[in-house]
Amino acid sequence: MSSADSFVEFHPLDTSFMYNTSEDPTKSAHKALTSPRPKATERAKSREIVTENLRCAPTASRDKNKQRDLSNRDKESESQESKSEEQRAISRRTHTSAHNNVNSTGEAQAFKNDTRETGDTSLQSKMQKDPQNCESEDKPQKTRKSRCDKNPAPKRASSKRQSKQRDPSSPGTYYESPEGSKSKSKETYVAETPRTHKTVPNNAHSTSEAQISQNDRQVAAPAVCAGKFEGKEKIAQNPGARDTDVGQTRADEKSTMRMRSVEDTEKVLRATIDKLKIKTCERSKASSCVNDITDAVIAHLKRTMSWCEYIEILRTGSYYENLKICEPDEFDVMLTIPVERVDLQNVNDNGAFYSVALKRNPKKHPLSKFLNKDKTIQASEMLSEFRDAVKDAVETLSYKIVVERKKARCPAVTLQVTENGKTISIDFVLGLKVHCSSWPPFTKNGFKVENWLGTKEKVDLKRQPFYLVPKYEGKGNAEHDGVMAKDSWRISFSHVEKDILKRHGHSKTCCEARGQKCCRKECLKLLKYLLRQLKDMHQKEMSNFCSYHAKTILLHACAKRVEDSEWASNQLVDCFHQLLEDFIKHLRKQELPNFFIPSHNLINPAFLNKSSCDFLAQQIEIQSNNNFPIFC
Repeated sequence: MSSADSFVEFHPLDTSFMYNTSEDPTKSAHKALTSPRPKATERAKSREIVTENLRCAPTASRDKNKQRDLSNRDKESESQESKSEEQRAISRRTHTSAHNNVNSTGEAQAFKNDTRETGDTSLQSKMQKDPQNCESEDKPQKTRKSRCDKNPAPKRASSKRQSKQRDPSSPGTYYESPEGSKSKSKETYVAETPRTHKTVPNNAHSTSEAQISQNDRQVAAPAVCAGKFEGKEKIAQNPGARDTDVGQTRADEKSTMRMRSVEDTEKVLRATIDKLKIKTCERSKASSCVNDITDAVIAHLKRTMSWCEYIEILRTGSYYENLKICEPDEFDVMLTIPVERVDLQNVNDNGAFYSVALKRNPKKHPLSKFLNKDKTIQASEMLSEFRDAVKDAVETLSYKIVVERKKARCPAVTLQVTENGKTISIDFVLGLKVHCSSWPPFTKNGFKVENWLGTKEKVDLKRQPFYLVPKYEGKGNAEHDGVMAKDSWRISFSHVEKDILKRHGHSKTCCEARGQKCCRKECLKLLKYLLRQLKDMHQKEMSNFCSYHAKTILLHACAKRVEDSEWASNQLVDCFHQLLEDFIKHLRKQELPNFFIPSHNLINPAFLNKSSCDFLAQQIEIQSNNNFPIFC
């Protein structure tokens, strides 16, 4: 066997080469250099093997036990099909490198010329004189080709890649190199861009060499110290990370801005709630005055009018629901006459207005003087007499009282009482207390509190009587089935509303000393105050809106979001904004169903035109988007 046959034939780009483990790599190289000169093809192969063995001698000496047997390498080199497949794989891996600019045909020609012009003696002398210039795995990656590199040498891509080498026992697998783990902290970091293992011979034409050198400089990234990365180079290596960081930064900024906005809004809302609280001393003085006047009016009515002999008092409204804001300056007092066995007929299609007729010998009933021929009660006549009696009752009182003029379609007699330099408004409302086995059919699809307050609570509330007050819609002289509009009665569930707001929580302990606090009532107070402020600023556009719209919005919201956790006190900002969004949706649609009678639209287009609804919706949006400057 010749000296050339003792080595493994392999392609110059094959980085997975192996050598005979039975011989020392240095001795093998010396043997190859001192042997008789073989043919040109064999000389080229021998020179490639010698160079590669010298370059990888340190690594090979440390990894002898992991090398492939010579016989296996001979078989592998004889398999031309395997060699071709490996060459194509290497070509694909180096496709992105800048050295692909060198034409494969020109490269082969340059290599052939180099073989003819250079002898073994020249190769040996160069490697003996300057072996340090030859690239090894212990040296940092160079950006330019060394003059002593006669043969193609693979360039190291990174310290991470260097730490792994191809496992000689199983092609396609890698093992951890001891050298790689030691040199991680010492070696120079190289960009992750794949580097080619193919180089051009030294004596190639100057033009080709200059072009290759220039391409190599364009591909190679500037070397930096291992272990730390410069910020700009990290971004350049991974632009996707830069985009991710920028997006995350913007998201964090938006989150921070939102948190600050929520904090600012909460401060405004909390300060407003504190401002809306009524002082205990003022509440006591106002309630004392109202109670004195109420007692005097009831006594006078019972004494002067026979049909008021069994009159009852029902205290309703925001003050008695603990929803009064700013000052205790408004009180609603319903004075009711109990009636039994009545016949109710719906006056219109919305289910809120009725005509009331007495049954069973109505001539002996105290209200018989107010009956029409069809036995229906004349609401207008009854309200007129009630009004006169109230005026007479307050004339003898020591308080300074002014009775307001009657308002159209208003069932109340309003008194303006001046006490301690402050004005208190008292509405005395006439009503009928109806004892009936069930509520009217129009309430069947309303009052949805099963998931909120519970089914048992709903059944108990529906067993209570309901009330009727002398109120109508449209013109008083309009008739419906022979009944004048001014003689119709509107159904009222104010007593049920009072009980609901008192037991407003999903759990029975909501807002109690041992229970969780909620913000339902606080949201309603804020909404009422917002409407009040807007009404003072825009009286023309806001004249037909009232606080009952705000209460209805809250009742629907509570029935929809039933859990107490959804109304936690620390979520005041979100809850209030959600309540405003609900209100805006109803205004845009011009539809707000009565909580008890869904067919009754409280935003009736006949009385609240679209321009007014859009105006209020716009004003609410402006206030909501600017942290409620109207509250300041």
